Amino acid sequence: MLATTAMILLIIDAIVLIVFVLLQSGKSAGLSGAISGGAEQLFGKQKARGIDAVLQKGTIITGVLFFLLTFSIAYLL
Repeated sequence: MLATTAMILLIIDAIVLIVFVLLQSGKSAGLSGAISGGAEQLFGKQKARGIDAVLQKGTIITGVLFFLLTFSIAYLL
């Protein structure tokens, strides 16, 4: 019963994680952005603002929850 509940939560969490990742905007314009200086944003200390901040925090939270649920299911089974 507990393992089934954890699996259902894991499936819901995985779907939410996929949605969060797909909704995030790209940081550069692909390879041309990396060549022309877009790669500087990779190491820059720019903070996400607005909806990007919400998506970033949501991705981190659902990612951690995904690993915790996965490890708990492995332990229960």
